[in-house]
Amino acid sequence: MSAPTLPRVGVSACLLGREVRWDGGHKRDPLITGTLGPRFEWVPVCPEEEIGLGVPREPLRLEGDPAAPRLVFRDTRTDITDRMLAWAAERADRLAGLDLCGFILKSDSPSCGREGVEVHDPASRPGPGAAGAGSGAASRLMTGSGLFARALKDRLPQLPVEDDASLRDPRSREEFVARVLAYRDQRGGGHA
Repeated sequence: MSAPTLPRVGVSACLLGREVRWDGGHKRDPLITGTLGPRFEWVPVCPEEEIGLGVPREPLRLEGDPAAPRLVFRDTRTDITDRMLAWAAERADRLAGLDLCGFILKSDSPSCGREGVEVHDPASRPGPGAAGAGSGAASRLMTGSGLFARALKDRLPQLPVEDDASLRDPRSREEFVARVLAYRDQRGGGHA
């Protein structure tokens, strides 16, 4: 009898320490790499890098209707929504074939944020020194989900999905692990 395989879990690549963020940095999370790392086989994904955006790059932000936001570069205002949506749908299809048992997304990301991502008024401009997806309450409309996160949830609605912020809570982290294991068991115990 062969040894059991680890559950395969997708993860935003920056959370593993990969330097793929807009500023050339990462968001390595020791809870993910250290605490959860031995329990899972990681499948790293970085939507922005995988659609061909360079590192570093101009920050992105969501704008418009929270139910169908646009993804635009913060300063140049270039809209890459259609490019990201096409890639996200195709990538979610490929991930569906990898026997994933869960996914951990980067919170607050305009591409990977699971929920609570700022969606800005298209007429607003970020203030001087603003970083990331923009800042300032004046430009904030509502909150929504990142475009890749939405495509992933649409394609794999039963897949256990959390973000790095929610996993900081020990109870939420253990519940996520239990959901991942139950999902794997329900689907037949693993992958080839």
